[in-house]
Amino acid sequence: MRKWRVSAFLVIGVVAAFAAAAPDAGVTIKEWDVPTPNSRPHDPALGPDGSLWYTGQRANKLGRLDVRTGTFKEFPLKTPDSGPHGLVADHDGNIWFTAVSKGYIGKLDSKTGAVKEYPLPDQRANDPHTPVFDSQGTLWFTVESSNFVGRLDPQSGKVDLKQVPTTDSVPYGIVVTAQGVPYFCEFGTNHLASIDPKTMAITEYPLPQGARPRRLALAPNGTIYYSDYARGYLGHFDPATHKVEEWPSPGGPRSHPYGIAVTADGTVWYSESGVQPNTIVRFDPKTKSFSSSRIPSGGGVVRNMVATPDGKLYLACSGVNKVAVVEPRH
Repeated sequence: MRKWRVSAFLVIGVVAAFAAAAPDAGVTIKEWDVPTPNSRPHDPALGPDGSLWYTGQRANKLGRLDVRTGTFKEFPLKTPDSGPHGLVADHDGNIWFTAVSKGYIGKLDSKTGAVKEYPLPDQRANDPHTPVFDSQGTLWFTVESSNFVGRLDPQSGKVDLKQVPTTDSVPYGIVVTAQGVPYFCEFGTNHLASIDPKTMAITEYPLPQGARPRRLALAPNGTIYYSDYARGYLGHFDPATHKVEEWPSPGGPRSHPYGIAVTADGTVWYSESGVQPNTIVRFDPKTKSFSSSRIPSGGGVVRNMVATPDGKLYLACSGVNKVAVVEPRH
């Protein structure tokens, strides 16, 4: 029998029935075709200058969109078929990315286009997935099917890895709290988990039976929202109490909630990838109410999204070869 270092959890706030139709979310969605056909833009990121960055997974490129002018610039990677997946900008404007097909972490100098690669030190860890920086500048990342999490010190280039205790847990989305503690999804199980930033010890927290959390978003109050891809729920986890809340997504049990973000005002946004066309869903934590808008192009699965300081959302619409900006109208 597996043993987890966890506290008892409480599930509350489950709505008995799915809403027949959610009100309109009140957003304007603007989309752009990325320059290289069939790029499969996978994840978006926010640049320090407000630009929208994305990974062109099939094109083996990173891309940058100036959202003010609509101008694109693409940056080819030096290793063929790297499969760029997740990405995040540092304070200097360098773009760090995970090469899910070649087992390295990459750093793109956005001024020169030069790429530096940091191989993972264990051959078993070959598919780095999602990266995130903590406030000290350490890069944390998940390693999906290999069942690891890792950290990279940009100053020394040293990479440390930690295997997740639960077999086939599929570490996926990751965030870092204001206290510097990384939390990640175990998409292969019904667990979230935290990493001790000093020892890298992993603590797992059970979610309701059948849950499959895929992406995480950190709220201004330090709590965490997750998209339950398998059951069609929005979930909420409090790191302080380990209490879990969940609500059925408007699109129903097969709506496959996926990319998720929280804006500075505490509003939760996510996309239903199982609904055609994909939707942008807005959740008000105060009223526990949902509203929803369709993505004009269909979305083609919004795998990740990021909130900007002024309350917009950056999206990568992978299956339709587009990136998008979502702006609330009110």
